[in-house]
Amino acid sequence: MTEIVFIGLGLHDEMGISLRGLEEIKTADTVFIELYTNLLPNFSTENFQKISGKTLTSVSRKELEEEGGQKILRAAETGKAVLLVPGDPLIATTHIALRLEAEKKRIKTHIIHGASIISAVEGLSGLHNYKFGKSVTVPFPENFSETPYEVITQNRKLELHTLCLLDIQVEKKRCLSIKESLESLLKIEEKNKKRIITMKTLGVGIARAGSKNPIVKADFLENLLNYDFGAPPYSVIFPGKLHFMEAEALIVLAGAPKKVMEMAK
Repeated sequence: MTEIVFIGLGLHDEMGISLRGLEEIKTADTVFIELYTNLLPNFSTENFQKISGKTLTSVSRKELEEEGGQKILRAAETGKAVLLVPGDPLIATTHIALRLEAEKKRIKTHIIHGASIISAVEGLSGLHNYKFGKSVTVPFPENFSETPYEVITQNRKLELHTLCLLDIQVEKKRCLSIKESLESLLKIEEKNKKRIITMKTLGVGIARAGSKNPIVKADFLENLLNYDFGAPPYSVIFPGKLHFMEAEALIVLAGAPKKVMEMAK
C-alpha cells in the first residue's frame, strides 16, 4: 500500500506520542522525522528508536520545503512511509503542502494527531479556548516585524485573547525569550502609542508546555519582564476580555495579582 502517515510527537519528549501513533510506526516501511518546526527539549532519537523498533531518517527544512518532500514521496510510492512531526502534524503549512502533493499522486494520507501548543496553553492558563483570536509568531530582532503588535491590536478590539508563539531556530538551539518578545512589543508601542502593550498590560508567560514542570505566570508586564521562566520553549498570551472564571483561573493557576478579578466582566 502506498501511504504517508503524519504522526504528532507531542510537546516535550519521546513519551508524547500516542499509542495509536506508535502502532502505526511499527507497521511502517520507512520512518522519517523532522525536528526543525518546533523544539522538543527532552526528545531522544536513540530512546525513540528503542521504543519503536524502527530506525529514524531525519529530514531537513530544505528537503521538506525547497525539495517538496520528494524523499518521503518516493518512499511512499513503494510502501508505507511515516513522517514524525513535533506537536500536532499539520499545524505547519509545510506538512499540508506535502499532504496535498501526496494526494495528487494518489498516495493515501493519514493523520495521527498529537498534543498541540495551542490546546496546551489554553489548558495550562485556564483561559477559554473559544475566546482566542488569531495567533502570531514574535520573530527574532533581525527579522523585526510589527505584525505581532497588529494582530494583538485586532484581537483586543474583538475582546479576544492572543497567543504569541516565540521564534525558534532549532538547528542553532536558539529560542526567543519571553523578556525579549515583550521588549520587542514595547518598542513598537513606543512608536505607535496605541496603549495596546504597556507596562500595565496583563500578560501570561508559559514555559515548557507538555513537560512535567511547566511554568505558567500571569502578571502585568512591569513584573513579567523580569520573571525567571527557566528553560525553553516559551509562549506568551495577551488576554482580551476576561470571564470571571478565567480571571479566577489566572489567579489560582498562574499566580496572577488578585486585582485581575477586577478586570473580569
